[in-house]
Amino acid sequence: MKLSVWSSYYYALSPEDAVCEFKAHGFNYCELSCEHSEVLLNRGEPKEVGKTFGAFCRKVGVEVLQGHLFFYNTKICKPEDRALIKKQLDLFMAIGIKNAVLHCDPLADENGVKAPVDIARQENIKAISDLLDYVKGNDIVICLENLITSPAVNSVEGLMYFIEHFNSKNLGICLDTGHLNLRDRDQVSFIRRAGEHIKALHLDDNEEKTDQHLMPYGRGSVDFVSVIREMKRLNYQGLYNLEIPGESGAPFEILGYKLDYIQRVMAYLDNKTLAN
Repeated sequence: MKLSVWSSYYYALSPEDAVCEFKAHGFNYCELSCEHSEVLLNRGEPKEVGKTFGAFCRKVGVEVLQGHLFFYNTKICKPEDRALIKKQLDLFMAIGIKNAVLHCDPLADENGVKAPVDIARQENIKAISDLLDYVKGNDIVICLENLITSPAVNSVEGLMYFIEHFNSKNLGICLDTGHLNLRDRDQVSFIRRAGEHIKALHLDDNEEKTDQHLMPYGRGSVDFVSVIREMKRLNYQGLYNLEIPGESGAPFEILGYKLDYIQRVMAYLDNKTLAN
């Protein structure tokens, strides 16, 4: 199991210092966050910065195989925002990131009213097509995440609509267990339907009311034994990545203790599902 935590767990640190902290607590993998991507892009030309950061990570002994594309104030259906995402993709490919998590655009107006599903699909198809053309010939996979409030992608069938439309090796799915826990909650059916198209994971939990992004075995209700068991049955080779901002508001020393706990929890889940 390639155990990973999204890098903004240490949002107050530089990308390099965050990577070093993960390594100090036994993590050999991490997902690069939007926030740390922005820090790196502000340093200069994306490909050069990415190459330097990737070399640093490899020297430390941490592989950054997954990254989250911008979504704060960034909508993929806007050409100017897509241009920024393309710079981020350049950064990711230079680092060596293989799976880039993407939020589709809910196409909401200034009052928060969302476009009908068919229109949202049409506009997102145009945007995704542009991004797929941009990465064509590279081994990076753009992974569409299941979202809570975006009707076009708030279910596995919504995501599979795009997967089947493009039939591209550069397009996959990111399962966010917490988001799904606020929808139909059927993790097993989602995984079985999406199958080998799941290339990235956001493992997190909640109490079925809000998107709390908690670690497993806290106050939440996600059945992580079933999730891990099904992913193993798929022979999933990506990161078992925890996206847990709900755990990051703690003193620095406590953050380290939580990482040690996460190692134990995931080892328990690994052993619990070993014979299944």
